[in-house]
Amino acid sequence: MTIALGVRAEAWGPGASWLLDGLPELLGVDDDWSGLDCSAYPGLVAVRRQHAGLRLPRTRLVMDALVPAVLEQRVTGGEARRAWRQLLYKFGSPAPGPMADRMRVPPDAATLLDIPTWDWHRLGVDRQRQRAVRAAATVAKRLEECVELGSAAAARRLQSLPGIGVWTAAETTQRALGDPDAISIGDYHVHDLVVYALTGRPRGDDAEMVALLEPWHGQRQRIVRLIELSGVTKPRFGPRYAPIDVRAM
Repeated sequence: MTIALGVRAEAWGPGASWLLDGLPELLGVDDDWSGLDCSAYPGLVAVRRQHAGLRLPRTRLVMDALVPAVLEQRVTGGEARRAWRQLLYKFGSPAPGPMADRMRVPPDAATLLDIPTWDWHRLGVDRQRQRAVRAAATVAKRLEECVELGSAAAARRLQSLPGIGVWTAAETTQRALGDPDAISIGDYHVHDLVVYALTGRPRGDDAEMVALLEPWHGQRQRIVRLIELSGVTKPRFGPRYAPIDVRAM
């Protein structure tokens, strides 16, 4: 048991001590927002004031961040969450401690490598995402070493794998490393949201998003988080996207 930032924490199982030792990082205790200047955008100043305790957590679990990020590639959030939930309940294990009936531990690399193609298909995961997960699981130990690397070096190592591009690497370093600068280039929605929030134009692209965020280089992810928390939503045009269920193919 340990206490940090007024939070009382207990952990169970073989990773309990490791988790408690890293609790301050998980809570973002060293995530310093003091140098972030949003004064040019009063709306962002208001959001930051409203969420004064906002921190970027650092889980230190690369595979646990990478696999769900891969499942999110080229599908809707609902499809990705369904695949991740089913993966946990079919191939994960009950969490140690009092919540074993409600919480699951993600499958380890060896288990991921043993999942046959037809079971991935039942989860709604296409061949390309299957191959990316398997490639990552094959070198899982090397990927976990990314925690000890700088964000740029970690992103390069992740992107050396087939099926892991800029977007997936950024999503992983945001979650596992608490990277304050990684932005999700290639995301279907983020560039429009950033452009709309900062300019009022309903649509944009990645190049424009990167240019708009450049004044905050080194802290660009913080700005994206503030925009997301602001509740701003881009205007909608045309019909909603209708996903194709891979399981039915």
